[in-house]
Amino acid sequence: MIRKKLLTLTISAVLLAACSDSSTPKDSPKPQQKASEQASKIELVAEAKERLDIYFPVALTADLTAYSDNQKQMLSLLIDASKIMDDLFWMQAFGQPKQAFLDSLDDPKVRKFADINYGPWDRLNGDKPFLTQTDEKPLGAQFYPEDMSKEEYLSSNIEQKDNLYSMVSRDTNGQLIDIPYSEYFADELEAAAELLRKAADLADNEAFANYLKMRAEAMLTDNYQASDFAWMQMKDNPIELVIGPIETYEDQLFGYRAAFEAYVLLKDLSWSERLAKYAAYLPELQKGLPVADKYKAEMPGSNADLNAYDVIYYAGHSNAGSKTIAINLPNDEEVQLKNGTRRLQLKNAMQAKFEHILMPISEQLIVPEQRQHITFTAFFANTMFHEVAHGLGIKNTLDGKGTVRGALKEHASALEEGKADILGLYMVEQLLNKGAITEGQLEDYYVTFMAGIFRSVRFGASSAHGKANMIRFNFFQEKGAFSRDENGLYSVNMEKMSEAISALSERILTLQGDGDYQGVAELVADKGLIKSTLAEDLQKLTDANIPVDITFEQGKDVLKL
Repeated sequence: MIRKKLLTLTISAVLLAACSDSSTPKDSPKPQQKASEQASKIELVAEAKERLDIYFPVALTADLTAYSDNQKQMLSLLIDASKIMDDLFWMQAFGQPKQAFLDSLDDPKVRKFADINYGPWDRLNGDKPFLTQTDEKPLGAQFYPEDMSKEEYLSSNIEQKDNLYSMVSRDTNGQLIDIPYSEYFADELEAAAELLRKAADLADNEAFANYLKMRAEAMLTDNYQASDFAWMQMKDNPIELVIGPIETYEDQLFGYRAAFEAYVLLKDLSWSERLAKYAAYLPELQKGLPVADKYKAEMPGSNADLNAYDVIYYAGHSNAGSKTIAINLPNDEEVQLKNGTRRLQLKNAMQAKFEHILMPISEQLIVPEQRQHITFTAFFANTMFHEVAHGLGIKNTLDGKGTVRGALKEHASALEEGKADILGLYMVEQLLNKGAITEGQLEDYYVTFMAGIFRSVRFGASSAHGKANMIRFNFFQEKGAFSRDENGLYSVNMEKMSEAISALSERILTLQGDGDYQGVAELVADKGLIKSTLAEDLQKLTDANIPVDITFEQGKDVLKL
């Protein structure tokens, strides 16, 4: 089978994975050499040394004394299944199994940095190689043959070109073919499915047990929609699992293929109770969006829920580079329109980023008189409403030809993240005016958001979130939403910030509804970049040794399972 041929190839030899079809020119420089042949040659790129300490270590601990023996056994099984997702993402992102690559690196700090980045490319520095003997990261990661052009793919005989759940390869004649994940990764997915079934047998929450069984079946069939609907029915389970091929950010060539990832979570009941009321406002907020009526005709489900969790394990895409602090799923547009989405706020990870990154950033870049407005309550709310705002706007283009995601291709993720950020602020302002939000004042949310832009911009141009923040920063600057003094300190102009939020909301929603690929490409090219003044200000953060993000010490040993 093709699958076995490809996996044997990668497992046996690759240090930097590449397509191995016979049509590749023999003189083409490819990184596909045995680790043993390259190990002595590989060194850290000189300028990468200063980046080895950009991640602050955080232990993902939890008090499990209130959980039953069955629940603890279930958590152990869920972590084991998540580890398989981690291995599969290594194959999708890099092409080589994790351990073989890491074992080829002698320096423990370099090895740790490679572990965080899932390969030899610095994810928070535009995917630049940090090791010698390393080619640029393929835009399509390992989802497609590296020698494949966009034009070849679009003109190929592959029927469902935007298939979320298939790897693209070549047959023996060199023609492009797609291989379902369930076939390409059959052994690994069968093992993960069995772990989920065993966990389901231990679950005392019927809805959660049903979801685990259905998710296991989805891994073997590539049909995830039924399990997404089942996931939407879970309301009172104390343990949560997000697992499977989910986000498409790793596919920067087209934005089609979903990457494997997992989160194991514990529900925070008290915080979740505080959040429950906000989902009911979605239909009303949709109607009030600052855009023409035709761009807000789709009505989001109002039965979506908001909950807070402590995360105890990250795996795969969610653990690569910058760490996710909130989740809005499922991504399936049909499920969203029928049932809305679930929003999961990862409170312990959020708190770590606020304390170790956001507050130190504010001391370097925000004027002293506005620093009092930077609060964890505002940071939590801005992050939460970002996720809620994914449910607003439009999912299908107005021309009726398909989804916004399909029309905007590789730019879809960056624009969607930009939409969620800007509409999240719109929601905060509206809910404060309605009295639904009773904590803090609007200035808290705006100033905290401004500091958050500096935090996220540091994720770099290769990140959808980073691009979204750059676009917004440059747009806000043009609109006078903030000013910068002679000392390089920023202050928010409240009135102009509100006007800029409305203007950018309208522009993004219009681009999405029109499916305007060219318009989005021009927006990204014009504003999705870090200009010299901002680059100098961000250097202050580096000079002050402020971490760019966090990394986790996690697993059964940390949890004492």
